[in-house]
Amino acid sequence: MNDILTDVIGRRVAVNGERATVRFYGTVPPVAGLWLGVEWDNPERGKHDGRHEGTVYFKCSHPTGGSFVRPSKVNFGVDFLTALRNRYEDGPEECGKKEIVTIGKRPVETIGFDSVMKKQSQLSALRDISLRGCAVSCAGDKGGIAEVCPNIRVVNLSQNLLSAWEEVTDIADQLRHLEVLDLSENRLDFGPRSPAAPGTFAALKVLVLNATGATWAEVLRCAAGWPVLEELYLKSNNISISERPADVLQMVKLLDLSSNQLIDENQLFLIAYLPRLEQLILRDIGISSLHFPDAGIGCKTSMFPSLQYLVVDDNRISQWSFINELDKLQSLRSLSCLRNPLTVGSGAKTNLQFIIAKIGQLRTLNRCEILPEERRGAELDYRKAFGNEWKEAGGHQDPHKNRPNEEFLAAHPRYQSLCQKYGAPEDGELRTQQPFLLKNQLLTLKIKYPHRPDQNVLEKQLPDSMTVQKVKGLLSRLLKVPVSDLLLSYESPKHQG
Repeated sequence: MNDILTDVIGRRVAVNGERATVRFYGTVPPVAGLWLGVEWDNPERGKHDGRHEGTVYFKCSHPTGGSFVRPSKVNFGVDFLTALRNRYEDGPEECGKKEIVTIGKRPVETIGFDSVMKKQSQLSALRDISLRGCAVSCAGDKGGIAEVCPNIRVVNLSQNLLSAWEEVTDIADQLRHLEVLDLSENRLDFGPRSPAAPGTFAALKVLVLNATGATWAEVLRCAAGWPVLEELYLKSNNISISERPADVLQMVKLLDLSSNQLIDENQLFLIAYLPRLEQLILRDIGISSLHFPDAGIGCKTSMFPSLQYLVVDDNRISQWSFINELDKLQSLRSLSCLRNPLTVGSGAKTNLQFIIAKIGQLRTLNRCEILPEERRGAELDYRKAFGNEWKEAGGHQDPHKNRPNEEFLAAHPRYQSLCQKYGAPEDGELRTQQPFLLKNQLLTLKIKYPHRPDQNVLEKQLPDSMTVQKVKGLLSRLLKVPVSDLLLSYESPKHQG
């Protein structure tokens, strides 16, 4: 036990399945014996903040995050190879079990003892592995991983007991084909050390650092060792973007900064010139406003030049100005903005149509494809909905007199282009009707007879609740032909064809 407790402060441990970090080792009078003071990952598991009877033994970030436990109750974890063998070679309790885990966006199937022995008779044949929750705390003997399983490409090491980035590099340095690495929920100390030796992460394309405690400065310092990284997940790290990436993260296509409540729009501008960034995930960061200072009304911003897919679910977006700014993104094709004030409640359906109308290049919204006819309908409805406001602001059907004021153009940047696309709204479209008057519930139908060119066009006003069958009955009486001989077709100036 004594050798285990050498340099114990900062070590990651597990107690009855709950993970914690050791903050104290020693006696706690008047109780006899040695104790470990731990700070739990789940603060609800603790009892205090590191104090006992007025004495501060250690500090916690949460008032109930700490506990004292006996060393004999603590699991300090195992090395990588021990966990690998327990899971894939010596684990009869895992027989026949199959687990699907997701690393980044990739589902990985991890197979129990029987299937592994049939399909992969040697550990050296393993390619994709999951050691999630297997209490891995270190690499183990130097060179051992490279000798036993050198061909691994995908590793899930989430929810383990790794406590330092140095331990991660000791593992990765022996996996030269490593492409995907998930380290979620390991509370890592990145330390002042320079990046890993060149080549350690030479093949790494996907790195998941969710809930690891990483800071932005630490990420940038280590990123020099990730030359071909394409996907980086930094969810739930309380990150604040403090500086612009310089010569790092230049290959990144996907960046997930979800659940980092300190991030604001000004910080986002620091990552706005990552040249290959195509997907940006900003769920639950508390953002409510956005403005690209380099682009005026109707212009495109030079920021985020490659961004095609943006996720801003679970935020505080309540103003249309946020949506207007998104139309300035030159490559944006897909937007998800679920569970924002602007997209919930009684007006949610209409607001989604307005989002389609306001962002001209959008192809998918909330993971649903925007079909051409849906875009056309949304843009026509938007044009009509704000037509009176447009006229009051100086809009006019005559192009020479059409001069809406700056306030209207700022609120509706695409309105002028929609008028060019569909024509300016006519006065008849914009009349405010009183819906409960009978005359406002009537539809005007112009009835033409394509096979009787000598017959005049007949105009009738019919209730909007009238069914097609009743319309046929009316026409049968007017034309004196059987209902069965009538073939109706409908034309509208709002719909092509």
